[in-house]
Amino acid sequence: MNNNRTLSLPEQAMELLNRHNGSFNIVTISRIKGEISEECLRGALDAVQRRHPLLSSRIVGTLDNLEFTSEGTNRIPLRVVLSGNKESWEDIVRKELNESIDSSKVLLRCRLISKPSENNISYLITTVHHAISDGLSCISLQSEIFKYYQIIASENSIDVDCLPNLPYLEELLPIWMKGKKGVSKGKWFLLKLKLQMLLHKPERLESEEVVPLESRSCGMTHRFLEKELTQKLIEVCRQENTTVQGALCAAMLITVANKIRMGEQRSINVSSRSYVDLRRHLEPPINPNNMGFLALFLTSLHNIQPHTSFWELSRKVTQNIKLGLKRKDFFKPLMLFRKIVEYYIDHPDESPLTIAVTNIGKVNIPRLYGNLEIEEISFVSSNAIFGKIFTVAVATFNEKMFLNFIASKPSLSQETIEMLANDVINCLVEVCQEKVVRTIK
Repeated sequence: MNNNRTLSLPEQAMELLNRHNGSFNIVTISRIKGEISEECLRGALDAVQRRHPLLSSRIVGTLDNLEFTSEGTNRIPLRVVLSGNKESWEDIVRKELNESIDSSKVLLRCRLISKPSENNISYLITTVHHAISDGLSCISLQSEIFKYYQIIASENSIDVDCLPNLPYLEELLPIWMKGKKGVSKGKWFLLKLKLQMLLHKPERLESEEVVPLESRSCGMTHRFLEKELTQKLIEVCRQENTTVQGALCAAMLITVANKIRMGEQRSINVSSRSYVDLRRHLEPPINPNNMGFLALFLTSLHNIQPHTSFWELSRKVTQNIKLGLKRKDFFKPLMLFRKIVEYYIDHPDESPLTIAVTNIGKVNIPRLYGNLEIEEISFVSSNAIFGKIFTVAVATFNEKMFLNFIASKPSLSQETIEMLANDVINCLVEVCQEKVVRTIK
């Protein structure tokens, strides 16, 4: 299917980032129980590439004139890895997070990791260019791969229902965000946000080491909450009149504030970024099956005292998100998105963000696909270049919450990322246990 067109401004920004150590590209990881046939998987990848116009595309042209073209696109590369005990799936994911996609050939690559030490356990890892995807569509894509795998394994042939091309993103925006009007609103919004940041002066983690962009990499560590704790967190958030997103942001902010404070009893100003799914806010709404750059963000500012209440902070984050959604603030930087990214590529340690949380919530895909079962699935986007920001990507599947923590190295060392991740999990465990004790009393 022909998908030749110019990249939108956000898509252009994602290609710029891809060229810097694969930053912002999305890696999706699923743990699979059942014996996987490489031949059937190869056929399933061919099927999803035919189904999605953007997967049949590549990016050509100069930085001033980037275009999608469907001509000459390579097949999705599949690499099968027999992983020994010394190299974990996390090690391989970290490699994926730090490798740019050769967008002139194809916009997705796939690895299948077979673990000889674990009977019938494999890991499917897909790395997708962020110009054509977000967390929701990457999770949905893996489900489609397994759906087609099941059909091929049982029937040896397949009919693919090709999706139509999505309209150009700018065409789907509200009328007040289009053209010069959208640019003016974006400039005014960013000016106000810059003034707020200057007055608030959010603190961030100190860089442990500063190196040139080409020497930076993305560090990552994986954590999860067991079913009982995941359900307890959801229940307690409901009781406290807040959201899981608010609680995750609060845990991240308190953890980082404690690290910055280093034992000092002082207040700290911080900033938090939450990502927003654009699909439900566009006209017409976009189905999660459609791939595309369909996620933007909201930023909120907070002050943390030495004894700030976790749930009070969570409620404030939630209130700020609700206000930003009501005002549709996430749309406002869109027409200037490429310029924003270009600025921070030139000034990679000046971002005023303290933490960022991207949470897609409950993953509504099947667990079983013939003889295969998805036991776990999660995603993470890369950040190799922007220093000092502590980020987590969250998904809940089969009643368990999976959290992938990332930061730019060596701004933060792998050891620091591990320690901060442990502290966030401990914070969530403690607030849930505290609530249980209070309820019993």
